Amino acid sequence: MFLSLLGTDERIDPLPQLVDCLWEGGGYGARRDRQPFRFQAFVPDPICDWDEPLAGRAAEAVAQATAALGEVNAAGAGHDLETLAAPLLRAEALGSSFIEGLRASNKRLALAAYEPGAADGAARAVLGNIRAMERAIAIGTDGHQFQLADLLDIHRTLLEGTADERIAGVVRTQQNWIGGRGTSPANAEYIPPPPDRVPALLDDLVAFVNLDDLPAIAQAAIAHAQFETIHPFADGNGRAGRCLIHVILRRRGAARRFVPPVSVVLATNAKRYIAGLTDFRDGRADDWIGAFADAITTAKGATQGLWGQIDVLLAELIDRAGSPRGDAVARKIILGLPAQPVVSAETAAERYGVSPTAARAALNRLEEREVLVPARVGRRRDREWISDELFELLDRFEYNLGQSDEGARPTSRARPVR
Repeated sequence: MFLSLLGTDERIDPLPQLVDCLWEGGGYGARRDRQPFRFQAFVPDPICDWDEPLAGRAAEAVAQATAALGEVNAAGAGHDLETLAAPLLRAEALGSSFIEGLRASNKRLALAAYEPGAADGAARAVLGNIRAMERAIAIGTDGHQFQLADLLDIHRTLLEGTADERIAGVVRTQQNWIGGRGTSPANAEYIPPPPDRVPALLDDLVAFVNLDDLPAIAQAAIAHAQFETIHPFADGNGRAGRCLIHVILRRRGAARRFVPPVSVVLATNAKRYIAGLTDFRDGRADDWIGAFADAITTAKGATQGLWGQIDVLLAELIDRAGSPRGDAVARKIILGLPAQPVVSAETAAERYGVSPTAARAALNRLEEREVLVPARVGRRRDREWISDELFELLDRFEYNLGQSDEGARPTSRARPVR
């Protein structure tokens, strides 16, 4: 329990401030955590009237990242983006989840998506992140004025079907914090604004997302950092905040044709990522914007590298399959693997407009030529096939790009854990 000593105030003060609050004590845990004590919560600047020019280093990084995204958008015209966008989106969701300590291989995730009822808790959480990313991209693509309801929809989608579904799409009404012992804000690394300040701050954030007079990459960096500073939900703030990045990049047309795996890049050094968010809170916004823009540029290179690796693998699989003609079901199945990595006779028949018998025959031939393998050993009826080589390629891409510092992930709590 806590009590803001300043009371409810709908106005956002024009400067960042530390608000004196009272932890009323009680609950459980060590005696010192059950005693009342005073603490300070951080209330950030409003950002809807942001007009600070970028300093030299940040401006250069943003310009470079903007050009990099433009190159990928142009290069994407020569690819089947429906096919290649899927593994990029999955990689981004996996990277975002990895920062929060949620880990799943591409194979495990694909099988969970194919048969959600058999998925474990971690896989369900990552699937929720994929759906939330998809929702964010749809909102950004739609082009309508961004609203608070859109942000709540993303968060609701993220937590749907998980143990935290009861708080999905609900703005917090209790104090939360990052770090510390978890039972109270004592010794916390960061304490976000009191809940009575959150609604006005969210309205300000929504207004900022709708601006169109800032470089899109700088806007995405600022909006993400402000969202994490507000920490408006009881859980899922990191993942929802990284979805917000893609709302802006898609809405502003900076990444019209693909999802740059920026979260995978940020996961390469979670401590540095967290330090960047701290820089933003401490008034060093240019440092954070520059670091974020650098991550976008790195994501661009990784995107082009992944596309090239997938192209090479698919060509090898087609050759191994005997180079089936262009309209053959077997060739279509191979080329469709990045978007549909778990294939059954029924799903292939529906996707490619053939009979289940014809699809099953093509899948059996691909298994005989060691292009595909059964997804589940010993299962003869209702079989599915996969390419282990594709999953290994995708896992290797994320491993090489997205290794995280162990122990770097902070813990956020909206109330003592029971």
